[in-house]
Amino acid sequence: MNTKTADACRFAPADGVAGNSPVNRSRFATTALDRLRILERYKRVAMVGLSANPFRPSHFAAIYLTSEGYDVIPVNPREKQILGKPCYATLRDIPGPIEVVDIFREPSAVPAIVEEAIALGARVIWMQLGVIHEAAAERARQAGLEVVMDRCMKIEHARFFGGLSTIGLNTGVISAQRRRAKP
Repeated sequence: MNTKTADACRFAPADGVAGNSPVNRSRFATTALDRLRILERYKRVAMVGLSANPFRPSHFAAIYLTSEGYDVIPVNPREKQILGKPCYATLRDIPGPIEVVDIFREPSAVPAIVEEAIALGARVIWMQLGVIHEAAAERARQAGLEVVMDRCMKIEHARFFGGLSTIGLNTGVISAQRRRAKP
């Protein structure tokens, strides 16, 4: 990580997206530098709860992360294929190692997913916006996994690497005003 990037990450866990999350006031708060390090280090992401519906946040996050060089592995027992990739019913069905388990499921499903991730040797549990389960997070940490809770991988990546806009692409426009239509 270069010095400029490291300097840009010297702010409190509550800064930016999800700044008002209760996680930021808990023992599970992560710093921007923690999240940046995870995003730079780990590239193989099992996305649990990835939807085939292009209007769902998980679908858009998968497209974005794939376009940024991540190997996104769909995990959804109701689908055979998502985004042209085979879809697996469980984490156990995925061939090869898993680095990040990105959870797009309701909080009640998290403990079982964490247990699977631990058994498979995953490195990071990443719970998406609105997904908070402190007991499962504690279990993951005790097993040596890093935990990010109530944050979006896509948003965090875009925040650090310049891809944050309405549609998640870097438009190159630095303005808070909408462009006017040409007459």
